[in-house]
Amino acid sequence: MSRDDLALTAAFLIALAAALGALFIGEVLGQMPCTLCWYQRIAMFPLVPMLGLSLWRGDGAARMYGLPLALSGLALSGWHSGLYAGLLPAPIVPCTENGPSCTGEAQMILGLPIPYLSLIAFAAILVCLLLPKGNRA
Repeated sequence: MSRDDLALTAAFLIALAAALGALFIGEVLGQMPCTLCWYQRIAMFPLVPMLGLSLWRGDGAARMYGLPLALSGLALSGWHSGLYAGLLPAPIVPCTENGPSCTGEAQMILGLPIPYLSLIAFAAILVCLLLPKGNRA
């Protein structure tokens, strides 16, 4: 397996873990995502089949198509993490008192809140997609 394949495989596995984790939290645990979490899912979920198909075909074409999704997801999760941490003023509160919320203790995984995990996942996928290609001859 080449270095390019390893980076693409890592990006695929990260996207798959994030998507399965989001589905588990929502469908199995019954915890509804907030609005910003939904938007991040819109950016994450298509990465799984896109990166998987690119791996299967061995063409690496998903890099070009995955970059805009990874960048938009990174921007959304960065904004969400900033709101969560209180670093950004919050004229629009993404997590409501009596609706979906990602601020409770039940929304922590491995001691990290979901917005931070999303930020880490998108950043890691972006790094994997931007890693320089191998020797070009």
